[in-house]
Amino acid sequence: MTDRLAIAALLYPMVSGVLFGAGILPLMMLTEQAQYLAEWFPIIIVASLLLAAPICWYLAPRLRARSQRRKAQKSALQGQ
Repeated sequence: MTDRLAIAALLYPMVSGVLFGAGILPLMMLTEQAQYLAEWFPIIIVASLLLAAPICWYLAPRLRARSQRRKAQKSALQGQ
């Protein structure tokens, strides 16, 4: 398992939960849409699960310590 895949796998449940919350919150706040809640709930679940994978894959390299070290070294070299 590569580092990127491992980091993405750790991020996946968190990103999925945030996307689910961001999708369900507006639906719960709209009282006139309450009768459609049963229809929208599975759609929001599936959408959050599907959208979380590419977002995690995009974020994973940016969360590696090696990436942070490179950025710090570049900014230190440019500052001199």
